[in-house]
Amino acid sequence: MSPQHYLALAALLFTIGTAGVLIRRNVLIVLMSIELMLNAVNLALVTFSNALRSPEGQVLVFFAMIVAAAEVAVGLALVVALFRLNATTNLDDFQLMKW
Repeated sequence: MSPQHYLALAALLFTIGTAGVLIRRNVLIVLMSIELMLNAVNLALVTFSNALRSPEGQVLVFFAMIVAAAEVAVGLALVVALFRLNATTNLDDFQLMKW
C-alpha cells in the first residue's frame, strides 16, 4: 500500500471522529471520537515518518499516545463524577458550566 492510502484512511478516521464529537450528545461516544481523531493523527505521523525516513514522526506518536492515555484517565474520571451527580451521560443535561 502506498502512503496515499494510509493518509486517506487517516483523513477518513479523523472525519468520522470529528463528526462524532460534533453530532453525538453522549459523553462516552465523544471521548471515543476524540480517541479516533488522535489515532488518525498518529497514523498520518507514522506515514510521513516512514515516507521521509525520519524517526521524528514516531517520537511524536509516542507523545500523542501518552496524551491520549492521560486524556482517557481524566475524561473517564470526569464522566464517572458527572454520572454520579446527574445519573446521565447526555451532554445536554449537564448544567455545571452554564450561568
